[in-house]
Amino acid sequence: MESMRLVLALAATRGWNVHHMDVKFAFLNGELKEEFFVKQPPGFTVAGQEHKVLHLHKALYGLQQARGLGTAQTAGGQRLCGRLVVIGASEQDVITFNLEMRMLFHMSNLGLLTYCLGIEVEQGTDSFTLRQSAYAQKLLERTGMAYCGANKTPMDEKIKLSKASSVAKVDATGYRSIVDGLRYLVHTRLNLAFAVGYVSQFMEDPREDHLTAVKHLIR
Repeated sequence: MESMRLVLALAATRGWNVHHMDVKFAFLNGELKEEFFVKQPPGFTVAGQEHKVLHLHKALYGLQQARGLGTAQTAGGQRLCGRLVVIGASEQDVITFNLEMRMLFHMSNLGLLTYCLGIEVEQGTDSFTLRQSAYAQKLLERTGMAYCGANKTPMDEKIKLSKASSVAKVDATGYRSIVDGLRYLVHTRLNLAFAVGYVSQFMEDPREDHLTAVKHLIR
């Protein structure tokens, strides 16, 4: 998400439009001309054969063979989203790049970027507006609070929670799922940051008073 914010900020200051393309069967397009070997990823090591490596038959995201057409890998090699985000100094550069990519891979031009990583993107002449309205609505529906009354503040200013709470326990998996959803919502709702950080402290052993605070936050 930080990488995406950086790209959009750069585009806004330069007055560039941001486009995106859909890569069909992305992993099937990554043909390798050289031999590549990688370590066995954590959690997928073969018992008794931990010293062995894997032989790649297809390119992975971030490999040099997956780059081209004058592009370069971002710092850290992160992918910006599941689709290819394209910006350029001119519309003609973007159009040319799109055509060249479509000649090499099975891709669809989706036009101006409107949605990425669960975040809605509205492009202005010199700014970008990010929102997560659809994501927030789904979170409300998933928690059964789609029609609840709204609160004016994310948290009661007098609230005082503790990890040593003695009230009844609640389902830890459900609590973590809700809080994780709220944590992702903070990307566009910075006013929720403190409250979400506070309830995140109790994910190991959540209690009813912790869940009450989370429901207040959702409302």
